[in-house]
Order: sequence, then structure tokens, then C-alpha cells
Amino acid sequence: MRNARFWLVLFAVFALVSSVAAPQAWAKKLDEAEFFIEINATDGDAGVQVFLDGVGWRKMKIFDPDGNKIVDVRNKNAVRMQGITEFFFESAEPSFDVQTLEELMALFPEGRYTFEGVTTDGEPLTGKTRLTHDFPEAPMLIFPINGEAVDPDNVVFMWAPVADPPGSEIVSYEVIIECDEPELTKTSAIVNADTFTFTAPPEFLNQEDAGECKWEVLAKEESGNQTISEAEFDVD
Repeated sequence: MRNARFWLVLFAVFALVSSVAAPQAWAKKLDEAEFFIEINATDGDAGVQVFLDGVGWRKMKIFDPDGNKIVDVRNKNAVRMQGITEFFFESAEPSFDVQTLEELMALFPEGRYTFEGVTTDGEPLTGKTRLTHDFPEAPMLIFPINGEAVDPDNVVFMWAPVADPPGSEIVSYEVIIECDEPELTKTSAIVNADTFTFTAPPEFLNQEDAGECKWEVLAKEESGNQTISEAEFDVD
């Protein structure tokens, strides 16, 4: 009788553990889960960014490598019913005079960040990604810089290649060009790690009163971290 009671208790414990662990085994997976650090070398600041993509969800939590919950999003009313599929945010980016890069790294240590959510159908939704402290050097912009004038019909933006960070590699560059008149306009492109030039579309810069313009290059390494350099230029 005592043995029977022992095995009954053991079975009950096993069933309880299985019921708690099971949802993670059959949970839906996020299509994309990114957690990375962006450094602006020109402005001298940095922050974290998160991007998620997958089936519609009504709540989502993010946990750091120590298991601390650092984000908790709960949809309400119509958005709870409709669900969120794509989700992006970036943190504040205080100057390095206020918060050093080392202090930011201490707040967001290297390791696995996990995502736990619930779909609009009530099913568990999970994802994970690894944050590193492998940072690209700042891209060196070659042309145009320091307010140099460019021919809108024939301008090639140029920068120097960025060396691979220790333990990682540069996977792409993103080029962004902005002009603030007659209204804020922007064009951008992502190029591979072997490309160090970008030809701007003539119709983009060939606007009357283009106003102040700037361009930036983001060097991105394989875990997602990216470093930006910026410069201003004029349009002839």
C-alpha cells in the first residue's frame, strides 16, 4: 500500500512538471527575434534596439540572460483582438558624457535573450537571440564630408571598408541619405560587405531647394550590432 502511494505521488509530480514544461515544447516560434546595440560614433551615443516578427500576439515578455524580465507588452481592447505581428523599438540614447558604452554594456550583458508571448489564439509564442558585445569600428566616410558640394546628377558616396571585429565579421552596410527641404525626404539601401560606394538616384537629389542634407553609413556585424558615421553635404 505504501509503495502504491509512493508511485501515485511520483506520477502526480511527473504529470505536473510535464504540464508546466509542455507548452514550451510545442509553442509557436517567432519568425524573427533581434536584440542588438547601435552606436552612433558621430553623435557619441548608443542604445539597444529590438525587432520581432511572427504570428499575431496579444502579449510579449523579454528576459535577459539572468532571467530578469526587462520588457512586458500587453495589448488592450482592439489591438488585443487584432494582434501585433511586427514590433520594433529603440531605447533612449544618452550621450557618452551621461552614460558610457561600458555602462550600457553592463545594463545589457552578453548572452541569450528570450521572448515569451501569447498569440491571439491563446497559444504560447517563443523566440530567442544572442546579444554580443562585438562592435564594428566607425565607418570612415570619404566623400562627401564637411559640407562638400555634390552634383545631384552624378554623385557617388564613398566610405572605407571596416575591419571585422574580433570574433565576428561585417555582413553589410546600410546607406541613408536625408534632405530636409521642401519636406524631409530619405532614401536608403543595404549593400553587401564588399561594397564601399553608393550612387544616389538623381531624381532624389535633383530637387529644388534641397536644403540641408546628410548621409550616414551603418556597418553591421553578424550578431546584429551596428555602428554609424554621419556627414553633411550641399547640393549644387
